[in-house]
Amino acid sequence: MTLSIGQVAKLAGITVRTLHHYDEIALLTPSERTTAGYRRYTDHDLLRLQQILLYRELGFPLDDIAGILDHPHTDELTHLQRQHDLLTRKAERLHQVITNVERAIQAQTLHIPLTPEERLAIFGDFRPEDHQAEVQRRWGHTDAYAQSQSRVATYTEADWRRLTAEAAAINDDLLAARRAGRPADSPEVMDIAERHRAHITRWFYDCTPEIHRCLGDLYATDPRFTATYDALAPGLAAYYRQAIHANARR
Repeated sequence: MTLSIGQVAKLAGITVRTLHHYDEIALLTPSERTTAGYRRYTDHDLLRLQQILLYRELGFPLDDIAGILDHPHTDELTHLQRQHDLLTRKAERLHQVITNVERAIQAQTLHIPLTPEERLAIFGDFRPEDHQAEVQRRWGHTDAYAQSQSRVATYTEADWRRLTAEAAAINDDLLAARRAGRPADSPEVMDIAERHRAHITRWFYDCTPEIHRCLGDLYATDPRFTATYDALAPGLAAYYRQAIHANARR
Protein backbone atom coordinates (compact mmCIF):
# COMPACT_ATOMS: atom_id res chain seq x y z
CA MET A 1 0.00 0.00 0.00
CA THR A 2 1.21 3.51 -0.82
CA LEU A 3 0.17 6.87 0.58
CA SER A 4 -0.53 10.19 -1.08
CA ILE A 5 1.52 13.25 -0.24
CA GLY A 6 -1.37 14.66 1.77
CA GLN A 7 -1.68 11.48 3.82
CA VAL A 8 2.05 11.44 4.54
CA ALA A 9 2.07 15.11 5.54
CA LYS A 10 -0.79 14.54 8.00
CA LEU A 11 0.79 11.37 9.37
CA ALA A 12 4.18 13.03 9.94
CA GLY A 13 2.84 16.36 11.18
CA ILE A 14 4.56 18.38 8.45
CA THR A 15 3.34 20.36 5.45
CA VAL A 16 2.89 19.22 1.88
CA ARG A 17 5.20 22.08 0.91
CA THR A 18 7.95 20.53 3.06
CA LEU A 19 7.59 17.21 1.25
CA HIS A 20 7.72 19.02 -2.09
CA HIS A 21 10.98 20.64 -0.97
CA TYR A 22 12.46 17.33 0.12
CA ASP A 23 11.65 15.92 -3.30
CA GLU A 24 13.14 18.94 -5.09
CA ILE A 25 16.48 18.59 -3.27
CA ALA A 26 16.45 14.78 -3.67
CA LEU A 27 16.35 14.22 0.08
CA LEU A 28 13.12 12.22 -0.09
CA THR A 29 11.93 11.23 -3.54
CA PRO A 30 8.75 9.13 -3.54
CA SER A 31 9.27 5.70 -4.99
CA GLU A 32 6.10 5.70 -7.07
CA ARG A 33 3.90 8.05 -9.04
CA THR A 34 0.44 7.64 -10.47
CA THR A 35 -0.23 7.79 -14.20
CA ALA A 36 -1.28 11.39 -13.61
CA GLY A 37 2.09 12.15 -12.02
CA TYR A 38 0.98 12.34 -8.39
CA ARG A 39 3.49 11.28 -5.74
CA ARG A 40 2.93 8.00 -3.88
CA TYR A 41 5.01 7.06 -0.83
CA THR A 42 5.93 3.48 0.10
CA ASP A 43 6.88 2.00 3.48
CA HIS A 44 10.53 2.46 2.53
CA ASP A 45 9.90 6.16 1.89
CA LEU A 46 8.20 6.51 5.27
CA LEU A 47 11.18 4.92 7.03
CA ARG A 48 13.50 7.42 5.34
CA LEU A 49 11.17 10.28 6.32
CA GLN A 50 11.28 9.08 9.93
CA GLN A 51 15.07 9.26 9.86
CA ILE A 52 14.99 12.73 8.30
CA LEU A 53 12.62 14.07 10.96
CA LEU A 54 14.65 12.57 13.79
CA TYR A 55 17.86 14.10 12.52
CA ARG A 56 16.06 17.42 12.04
CA GLU A 57 14.91 17.26 15.66
CA LEU A 58 18.56 16.89 16.61
CA GLY A 59 19.44 20.03 14.68
CA PHE A 60 21.20 18.53 11.65
CA PRO A 61 21.10 20.62 8.42
CA LEU A 62 19.29 19.02 5.48
CA ASP A 63 22.52 18.71 3.47
CA ASP A 64 24.16 16.79 6.31
CA ILE A 65 21.10 14.54 6.71
CA ALA A 66 21.28 13.58 3.04
CA GLY A 67 24.93 12.63 3.39
CA ILE A 68 24.27 10.61 6.54
CA LEU A 69 21.35 8.67 5.09
CA ASP A 70 23.08 7.99 1.78
CA HIS A 71 26.31 6.82 3.36
CA PRO A 72 27.02 3.22 2.29
CA HIS A 73 27.02 0.39 4.81
CA THR A 74 24.76 2.26 7.24
CA ASP A 75 21.46 0.53 8.02
CA GLU A 76 18.32 1.63 9.87
CA LEU A 77 19.45 0.12 13.16
CA THR A 78 22.70 2.09 13.07
CA HIS A 79 20.76 5.31 12.54
CA LEU A 80 18.37 4.53 15.38
CA GLN A 81 21.19 3.72 17.79
CA ARG A 82 22.98 6.95 16.91
CA GLN A 83 19.77 8.96 17.28
CA HIS A 84 18.99 7.30 20.59
CA ASP A 85 22.39 8.30 21.92
CA LEU A 86 22.04 11.90 20.73
CA LEU A 87 18.47 12.22 22.03
CA THR A 88 19.50 10.78 25.38
CA ARG A 89 22.21 13.42 25.72
CA LYS A 90 19.70 16.12 24.78
CA ALA A 91 17.21 14.81 27.35
CA GLU A 92 19.89 14.80 30.04
CA ARG A 93 20.67 18.44 29.27
CA LEU A 94 16.97 19.33 29.48
CA HIS A 95 16.74 17.46 32.75
CA GLN A 96 19.53 19.60 34.16
CA VAL A 97 17.78 22.88 33.35
CA ILE A 98 14.28 21.94 34.60
CA THR A 99 14.98 23.14 38.12
CA ASN A 100 16.54 26.36 36.84
CA VAL A 101 13.49 27.15 34.71
CA GLU A 102 11.18 26.48 37.64
CA ARG A 103 13.11 28.76 39.95
CA ALA A 104 13.23 31.56 37.39
CA ILE A 105 9.52 31.52 36.56
CA GLN A 106 8.56 31.31 40.23
CA ALA A 107 10.90 34.14 41.27
CA GLN A 108 13.24 31.73 42.97
CA THR A 109 16.45 32.80 41.26
CA LEU A 110 16.24 36.57 41.09
CA HIS A 111 19.09 38.73 42.40
CA ILE A 112 21.35 35.75 43.07
CA PRO A 113 24.46 37.04 44.88
CA LEU A 114 26.99 34.94 42.96
CA THR A 115 30.02 35.84 40.92
CA PRO A 116 29.80 35.36 37.13
CA GLU A 117 32.00 32.26 37.46
CA GLU A 118 29.76 30.77 40.14
CA ARG A 119 26.62 31.51 38.12
CA LEU A 120 28.13 29.84 35.06
CA ALA A 121 29.06 26.74 37.06
CA ILE A 122 25.52 26.37 38.42
CA PHE A 123 23.25 27.63 35.64
CA GLY A 124 25.33 27.37 32.48
CA ASP A 125 24.07 29.80 29.85
CA PHE A 126 20.59 30.01 31.41
CA ARG A 127 19.80 33.60 32.51
CA PRO A 128 17.21 33.74 35.33
CA GLU A 129 16.97 37.52 35.12
CA ASP A 130 15.46 37.22 31.64
CA HIS A 131 12.25 36.11 33.37
CA GLN A 132 12.25 38.81 36.04
CA ALA A 133 9.53 41.00 34.51
CA GLU A 134 7.10 38.12 34.13
CA VAL A 135 7.82 36.79 37.60
CA GLN A 136 7.17 40.14 39.22
CA ARG A 137 3.98 40.59 37.23
CA ARG A 138 2.59 37.19 38.20
CA TRP A 139 3.82 36.75 41.77
CA GLY A 140 5.36 40.02 42.94
CA HIS A 141 2.39 40.82 45.20
CA THR A 142 2.49 37.53 47.11
CA ASP A 143 4.02 36.65 50.47
CA ALA A 144 5.70 33.66 48.83
CA TYR A 145 7.57 35.97 46.46
CA ALA A 146 8.83 38.16 49.30
CA GLN A 147 9.83 35.13 51.36
CA SER A 148 11.67 33.56 48.42
CA GLN A 149 13.48 36.81 47.66
CA SER A 150 14.65 37.11 51.25
CA ARG A 151 15.95 33.55 51.38
CA VAL A 152 17.78 33.32 48.05
CA ALA A 153 19.57 36.59 48.72
CA THR A 154 21.61 34.80 51.38
CA TYR A 155 22.51 31.65 49.40
CA THR A 156 26.11 30.83 48.57
CA GLU A 157 27.38 28.79 45.66
CA ALA A 158 27.44 25.72 47.92
CA ASP A 159 23.79 26.32 48.83
CA TRP A 160 22.77 26.48 45.19
CA ARG A 161 24.70 23.31 44.43
CA ARG A 162 22.95 21.44 47.26
CA LEU A 163 19.59 22.84 46.17
CA THR A 164 20.13 21.80 42.55
CA ALA A 165 21.29 18.30 43.48
CA GLU A 166 18.27 17.78 45.73
CA ALA A 167 15.86 18.93 43.02
CA ALA A 168 17.54 16.72 40.41
CA ALA A 169 17.19 13.68 42.68
CA ILE A 170 13.46 14.34 43.05
CA ASN A 171 13.04 14.64 39.28
CA ASP A 172 15.08 11.47 38.72
CA ASP A 173 12.83 9.51 41.07
CA LEU A 174 9.69 10.91 39.43
CA LEU A 175 10.93 9.89 35.98
CA ALA A 176 11.87 6.40 37.25
CA ALA A 177 8.40 5.96 38.78
CA ARG A 178 6.76 7.00 35.51
CA ARG A 179 8.88 4.59 33.50
CA ALA A 180 8.12 1.79 35.97
CA GLY A 181 4.40 2.32 35.43
CA ARG A 182 3.63 3.45 38.99
CA PRO A 183 0.18 5.08 39.25
CA ALA A 184 0.38 8.80 39.95
CA ASP A 185 -1.77 8.38 43.06
CA SER A 186 0.24 5.47 44.46
CA PRO A 187 1.88 6.03 47.87
CA GLU A 188 5.37 5.88 46.34
CA VAL A 189 4.67 8.61 43.78
CA MET A 190 2.74 10.78 46.25
CA ASP A 191 5.79 10.57 48.50
CA ILE A 192 7.90 11.99 45.65
CA ALA A 193 5.41 14.84 45.29
CA GLU A 194 5.62 15.47 49.03
CA ARG A 195 9.42 15.60 48.81
CA HIS A 196 9.04 18.25 46.12
CA ARG A 197 6.70 20.30 48.33
CA ALA A 198 9.15 20.00 51.23
CA HIS A 199 12.00 21.02 48.92
CA ILE A 200 10.22 24.25 48.00
CA THR A 201 9.38 24.94 51.64
CA ARG A 202 12.95 24.31 52.71
CA TRP A 203 14.63 26.47 50.11
CA PHE A 204 12.16 29.12 48.97
CA TYR A 205 8.82 29.71 50.68
CA ASP A 206 6.20 27.94 52.78
CA CYS A 207 4.53 25.74 50.19
CA THR A 208 1.14 24.63 51.51
CA PRO A 209 -0.67 21.71 49.84
CA GLU A 210 -2.97 24.22 48.15
CA ILE A 211 -0.06 26.25 46.76
CA HIS A 212 1.56 23.00 45.65
CA ARG A 213 -1.65 22.02 43.87
CA CYS A 214 -1.47 25.30 41.94
CA LEU A 215 2.12 24.54 40.97
CA GLY A 216 1.00 21.15 39.68
CA ASP A 217 -1.59 22.89 37.51
CA LEU A 218 1.13 25.23 36.22
CA TYR A 219 3.32 22.29 35.18
CA ALA A 220 0.52 20.85 33.04
CA THR A 221 -0.89 24.10 31.61
CA ASP A 222 2.10 26.37 31.02
CA PRO A 223 3.61 25.26 27.68
CA ARG A 224 7.15 25.95 28.90
CA PHE A 225 6.85 23.66 31.89
CA THR A 226 4.93 21.03 29.93
CA ALA A 227 7.44 20.94 27.08
CA THR A 228 10.37 20.64 29.48
CA TYR A 229 8.91 17.74 31.44
CA ASP A 230 7.43 15.96 28.43
CA ALA A 231 10.81 16.10 26.69
CA LEU A 232 11.98 13.64 29.33
CA ALA A 233 8.94 11.38 29.01
CA PRO A 234 5.69 12.04 27.12
CA GLY A 235 2.92 12.88 29.56
CA LEU A 236 5.30 13.45 32.49
CA ALA A 237 3.91 16.94 33.22
CA ALA A 238 0.35 15.65 33.52
CA TYR A 239 1.61 12.71 35.60
CA TYR A 240 3.35 15.11 37.99
CA ARG A 241 0.19 17.17 38.29
CA GLN A 242 -1.85 14.08 39.18
CA ALA A 243 0.70 13.06 41.81
CA ILE A 244 0.73 16.54 43.36
CA HIS A 245 -3.06 16.70 43.47
CA ALA A 246 -3.29 13.22 44.98
CA ASN A 247 -0.74 14.15 47.62
CA ALA A 248 -2.56 17.39 48.41
CA ARG A 249 -5.78 15.39 48.99
CA ARG A 250 -3.85 12.99 51.20
